Amino acid sequence: MKIGLVLSSTPGYSETFFTSKIKGLLENGFSVVLITQTAQTDFELCPVVKAPKNYKNSFFQVISVALVFLKLLFHFRALSRYIKLEQQEHTSVGRIFKKIYLNSHLLSQKVDWLHFGFTTQALESELIAKAIGAKMAVSFRGFDINVYPVKHHNCYDLVWKHVNKVHSISNGLLQKAYGLGLSENISYSIITPAVNVLKLNKRRNFKTDSNKFQIFTVARLNWIKGLDLALDAMKILKEEGLDFEYHIIGSGTPTEIERYTFQIHQNKIQNQVFFHGKLSHKSTLKKLSSADIYLQPSIQEGFCNAVLEAQAMGLLCVVTNAGALKENIIHDKTGWVVPKRHPRLLAKKIIEVVQLPTEKKEQFRLQAINRVQADFNIKKQQDAFAQFYRDI
Repeated sequence: MKIGLVLSSTPGYSETFFTSKIKGLLENGFSVVLITQTAQTDFELCPVVKAPKNYKNSFFQVISVALVFLKLLFHFRALSRYIKLEQQEHTSVGRIFKKIYLNSHLLSQKVDWLHFGFTTQALESELIAKAIGAKMAVSFRGFDINVYPVKHHNCYDLVWKHVNKVHSISNGLLQKAYGLGLSENISYSIITPAVNVLKLNKRRNFKTDSNKFQIFTVARLNWIKGLDLALDAMKILKEEGLDFEYHIIGSGTPTEIERYTFQIHQNKIQNQVFFHGKLSHKSTLKKLSSADIYLQPSIQEGFCNAVLEAQAMGLLCVVTNAGALKENIIHDKTGWVVPKRHPRLLAKKIIEVVQLPTEKKEQFRLQAINRVQADFNIKKQQDAFAQFYRDI
């Protein structure tokens, strides 16, 4: 069975989800082709097919279009089907012509499944799978379901009409997709992110070298991650007399950095909060190994790999109830879940965790490690993806 996996680019260092998926499919006897807009030269897991370029120079663009359409003559049956399908959707001739060019790399594929790694990537390509005689699958992630449809109402109507099976990283996202019009009769699988627990350093103890309690968050400096709420919680912790440091690992735009820098100054916590920018996965894990608490203050979250890794490392995790975080953490067993948008409740919970007896902290730590090892391991995820394509 051959799988065509559609992504914007070959997986980067932080996208272990896709890398482990491809490796697992290959190990289970599947053939995989990765179909992307751009590709890194060092990616060698499977063949890569790139989309045609859009040139600013009109001469080069005309040449590119001519070459693309000549190549599609070798796939005339798929091209003919695609045109008929678009006509049935009342797509204009000019629009069909443009979509053929943009989707030419997909129309030339001979695969059993065409799987869009993000639901947004299926937009403008909803009819391709049917045209090439493949089944169509899409994956739900946080941005796809929580953010994009807010600005683009009914954007997935054509996707829902033609999709054969959906993959969601959480039950929460699946339920939201039903609210966006996905039929409850469509076949689905919930396959969560996973972590390679063997590569994660365990937190050795809860005594820090500096005697300051170490709190960490790994997140983009985007409003949806709730960092402004975390910074307000830090202000409360300082007022309550907790001796701590709060470390934030993640990149942001100059505007976002300026916004949070001003808030830190306003809250008078300049000596407690430290930004580390974007770090490699290895460097991030090294810094996390010195943490006492991992804090995820998000307003919305698809699942959050960082929280999984923090649990696997034996960190004490305090998260909000945003999106799938309440599936990621079992409240009062592997960590603590606090209502989102409530910095005072975040601060209160952190103080409660700090004051827990060492034996209780160790109990939470072991429960978190054991659950991640049992339920969120790479092998389980890889087997689930192999079954995903066999079960329909």
